[in-house]
Amino acid sequence: MTTQQTIYVCSDAVGETAEAVAKATLRQFSSEQVRIKRYGHLRTEDEIVKIVKEAAKTGGFISYTLVQPELRELMREESVKRGVRAVDVMGPMMQAFVDTFGSFPRREPGLLHSIDEAYHRRIEAIEFAVKYDDGKDARGLVQAQVVLIGVSRTSKTPLSVFLSHKGIKTANLPLMPEVNPPEELLRQEAGRLIVGLTMQPEHLLEIRTERLKALGLPASAQYASQDRIREELDYASSVMAALNCPVIDVTNRAIEETAGIIIEWLSK
Repeated sequence: MTTQQTIYVCSDAVGETAEAVAKATLRQFSSEQVRIKRYGHLRTEDEIVKIVKEAAKTGGFISYTLVQPELRELMREESVKRGVRAVDVMGPMMQAFVDTFGSFPRREPGLLHSIDEAYHRRIEAIEFAVKYDDGKDARGLVQAQVVLIGVSRTSKTPLSVFLSHKGIKTANLPLMPEVNPPEELLRQEAGRLIVGLTMQPEHLLEIRTERLKALGLPASAQYASQDRIREELDYASSVMAALNCPVIDVTNRAIEETAGIIIEWLSK
């Protein structure tokens, strides 16, 4: 029978960073018999000594993120004293920063957790953008921080993805004369920013024509006709006017530039 082995994750904050590193390591091995035991919000020397003793007894090792220098030093001393392998996840990076840039750490437990929270917000926003892309589910129009509306090929999807990487939950909706806007778009939602995207018809014609070529479809299709494009743009303009939402002309405008405008609006 195989004895279960233990990795002890220790932190004076939550411990998510050290645990994430430990889990990433476990994925490289056949580690069915290895468990992770996490100790967070460590504050006293007694807590450190107790954990090191337990690791020595079970034959495990320790992964730690301790920003308080006295706790970090004690962890090193106790580990050497009791023959326990201890991996300082954050210490070498902090020392490299000090040695290279001449600055000193703030030594505030929990700063890493703040970074983790920002990371999780970003992941949630990316998943949100994928789920509510192209009007797949109108519920996203209510839940979003930003809703992008416009005719086809006005960069709604790439802009949604870019904003999501900034942690902004973004949904987008294509506007077509044959389809009335959903009720969810017309609701007054506190904190939601609806942004209209438009483009000069000649530029949109070029983009749609190239899109048809890429799909192996004839360039003469109505999708890329001047009359159809003007009809769609006029309809979209009327919807944006009815919503009284800000409009950005994305003609020859980089995604980053458009996103910057929207982020600035959100901050006001």
